[in-house]
Amino acid sequence: MDESETIFWREVALEIIAKVEKAISPLIGKKESGEVIKMGADGTPSKLIDLVAEKEVISILEKISYPILLISEEIGELEIGCESTDKSYIKDTDSKIVFVVDPLDGTSNAVKNIPAYGISLAVAKYPFKKRAPQLKDVKMGFVKNFATGDFFEGLKGKGANLNGEKIQGSDLIDVNNSSMGLFIYGTTFNQIDHLFQQIRRMRILGSVSIELCYVANGSYDAFVDINENLRVIDIAASQLIITESGGKISTQQGKPINKVLNAKERTSIVAAGNEKLHEKLIEIMEVI
Repeated sequence: MDESETIFWREVALEIIAKVEKAISPLIGKKESGEVIKMGADGTPSKLIDLVAEKEVISILEKISYPILLISEEIGELEIGCESTDKSYIKDTDSKIVFVVDPLDGTSNAVKNIPAYGISLAVAKYPFKKRAPQLKDVKMGFVKNFATGDFFEGLKGKGANLNGEKIQGSDLIDVNNSSMGLFIYGTTFNQIDHLFQQIRRMRILGSVSIELCYVANGSYDAFVDINENLRVIDIAASQLIITESGGKISTQQGKPINKVLNAKERTSIVAAGNEKLHEKLIEIMEVI
């Protein structure tokens, strides 16, 4: 993306974030917001508050006179828009813009008014005539914790910010003194006991996108999921924010996460604030 494209799509992303926050605000902490309406495209239940959030995303993208592929947790994939006569903000007509959105990450927290819930939004650009969109195509990543107001942003090749200030990951390299976030859904105690014995503090907040951003700004030293349980949608924005903050992120095997962008794709993940700590965690993962 050139500068004009970046500015344009960033403004769209910021509008989406503001509208979603406003729409769900009356539902926070309300029992009815947790009513299951249907099954989402990712195979998990979609609650009322999720659908309200996603509706706002779609309504804003539909106003843009340019074809966009929306990949979202509830609806799956949706082609939006039409060809525009004004392509002043689009230089490469052989590529397509993709919005990868989890309109509300941490739904259960929002329903119970636990202050760790927000939106994850990534903007990707890929050569749609040649292949499907992949995680490596993400150019911009935005995560906002609606409960605290904290806004994380990463632009490919431009670094990462929290509330407009540059951030970087932790420089801690001692696993024994580390504070780590974990995603343990589908994981047995035997699988993670070895890891538990080596870290100092463990955190499970229930919003992966926010927790990965805590790796980016050094609040967490690392974050780990040891099974193929994390949705790519949930990490599309925050993985870029981590990379742009100087952190390292990979699969459990230490390989780059180069997954296809869709609602059902999942991955394991090892993320750390710096490369040395990441290497040590990968060594630990080998015996789990």
